[in-house]
Amino acid sequence: MRTVDQSHGSPFDDPRSAPSPVVDVSIRIRSADGVEADLALTRPRGATAGLFWLPALGVAARHYAGLAEALAARGIALARHEWRGHGSSSVRASRRCDWSYRELLESDIPAALDAVSRAAPDLRWSIGGHSLGAQLATLTWLRRPSDLHGLAVVAGGVPWWRHFDGAQALAFRAVLATLPLVTAAVGYFPGRRLGFGGREARGVMRDWAASAMTGRYAHAGDRVSPAATARPVLGIGFARDGLIPRSALDDLLARTGSAASTVVVLDARDLAGVTPDHFSWMRRPEPLAHRLSTWLHTASESA
Repeated sequence: MRTVDQSHGSPFDDPRSAPSPVVDVSIRIRSADGVEADLALTRPRGATAGLFWLPALGVAARHYAGLAEALAARGIALARHEWRGHGSSSVRASRRCDWSYRELLESDIPAALDAVSRAAPDLRWSIGGHSLGAQLATLTWLRRPSDLHGLAVVAGGVPWWRHFDGAQALAFRAVLATLPLVTAAVGYFPGRRLGFGGREARGVMRDWAASAMTGRYAHAGDRVSPAATARPVLGIGFARDGLIPRSALDDLLARTGSAASTVVVLDARDLAGVTPDHFSWMRRPEPLAHRLSTWLHTASESA
């Protein structure tokens, strides 16, 4: 993957990349507070539509390389955002280094969106994400819908405990109650050791837990923009996703206010035999890429 300086125009104007049908570039993004990370941009020749992609909690952008390849084969560019604190990010969560949704929504994501718009200004960009990425993609969509042609929610939903049933709801509330104790003791959330997420900042987990307890997002804004209601939204769920009940997906989609939303729930037959749960689709992303690309081509043409 070639690394380029985001301040020097589009890397796709470089004649050195002309022979390749797919161009991969890495753009170094610098946020307002100096934190840096790489944006991985995969663009097939002739693409007219692109998807700006936000990963799941604790998942580095490199793990979506297969999705980028599968979308490129279908004529769609993919820009993979890197979460602060993961992968190519210049920082790691610690007691002395903390951040919250605010930094992600107000600094990191806007900087990356601006960079990808400069790198490929001729593409019609939509935004999407997986799990937590789908939630923050939705919040970004509500903040700047005029810049984006569509929203794709994959295995995402409002993580409100009331969307879960019985014992699962009680267990979830117990987990939420322990989060402040864990992060206070360690200085960050040790997700790798606990089997959920990665090494996460206290502030990120605090904001996630707040939405799980109340069903509300502190950074969602007061109202839905009229521009958002007119743009298409796609929601993709998985039949055996124990982390995202259908009601959680529907709740998140309802908050977009879109009058043009489509919901698809995929099962094992749709995924060529892959277990239709929260993460397994990543091992064989072609079926999901087919759904996304079909919708993205339509969304970019109709917007």
